[in-house]
Amino acid sequence: MKKVIIVDDEPLARSLIKKYLDKHPNFEVIDECGDGFEASKSILKFNPDLIFLDIQMPRISGFELLEILENPPSVIFTTAFDEFALKAFESNAIDYLLKPFSIERFNKALSKYEAMNPDQGQLKKMLNEVLPLHSEQERIVVKNGADIRVVPIVEIVYLEAMDDYVKIFTQNGMFMKKQTMSYFEKTLEDKGFVRVHRSILLNSGELHRIEPSEKDHYSAILKSGKKISLSRQGYGRLREKLGI
Repeated sequence: MKKVIIVDDEPLARSLIKKYLDKHPNFEVIDECGDGFEASKSILKFNPDLIFLDIQMPRISGFELLEILENPPSVIFTTAFDEFALKAFESNAIDYLLKPFSIERFNKALSKYEAMNPDQGQLKKMLNEVLPLHSEQERIVVKNGADIRVVPIVEIVYLEAMDDYVKIFTQNGMFMKKQTMSYFEKTLEDKGFVRVHRSILLNSGELHRIEPSEKDHYSAILKSGKKISLSRQGYGRLREKLGI
């Protein structure tokens, strides 16, 4: 028996999926959730085999929900926005249902899941490809235990790499996210962020001044008074970003 959780902010959409699943006795709906916050707790509690997940939801999106899960289950997305769906799934084994969908299309997606059962590597690859496009990278969703926080990009001072995680230093505290620095460098390059050191990505808008620290080396002094050492390449990138 496969355990299923349905995540959708529309009650009618959840009811339709449950109705379609009634034709598949080897699948059991163990919970349904109206937003990503509820879903993160439910997934941790019930450890489902499969979730039906809406992409566009209030508070946090379906993509952002999956990003904060340590061990996300298999997923079939449901969406009314095909520009997201086509980009997300054209090169991945993970399936999606474009609303409104028929029982025939639903059965096809379920059959694909049973045949393919995509692994977490495929899911993470898909998220890295489409999350910046979907969210337009205006915010970062982070999780600390049961606490989920939405961090606006404009509040970030700098990011620092630490093993498999990135520390996100903001005007309101520090948060951790399991992600690569190269991912953030790519997705935040148009937001004024500069790789000033191998492990530091700086919001150039938080810079107060640049000062020499030793021979041929420089430091960035931030508006907060924080001092960050610049690598030679980082110093050059920062000067280029600032046009000096």
